[in-house]
Amino acid sequence: MVRGICCLKAGVPGLSENISVHSIVGNFLEHARILYVENDGSPEVYMGSADWMPRNLDKRVEIMFPVEDEKLKEQVIHILDVQLADNVKAHILKPDGTYEKIDKRGKVLVLAQDQFCAEAVAAAQAARAGDDVHNTRVFIPAEAQEG
Repeated sequence: MVRGICCLKAGVPGLSENISVHSIVGNFLEHARILYVENDGSPEVYMGSADWMPRNLDKRVEIMFPVEDEKLKEQVIHILDVQLADNVKAHILKPDGTYEKIDKRGKVLVLAQDQFCAEAVAAAQAARAGDDVHNTRVFIPAEAQEG
């Protein structure tokens, strides 16, 4: 998933036929910095702070970390699944470097950013209606133990 340009040559037989690049540019410019690899049948999920561009990797301190908690992994993979299902704003990078819109004919329209907004509203409403834990969370700093 990229927001704009991508130098990767995706879909080239013998080189990158198992890689696809989707570009989504919508109301929000943010995009997930998620790396999901199968790793020979052992899926791994990583998240990071940077776009993988020279200016970010060469001149800044950035971080990439594994997502190890299974519930969090499911949530992160859900983000990728929704973005990959987007057929309204998404464009697919072709091997020649051009982008092509997805054919929407006969398909249910999926707009990833709208779906994420709806999910966030639903989660906030559920938190308000549910237990008071979400409504009373207060940061209490840890205190040094005596001794």
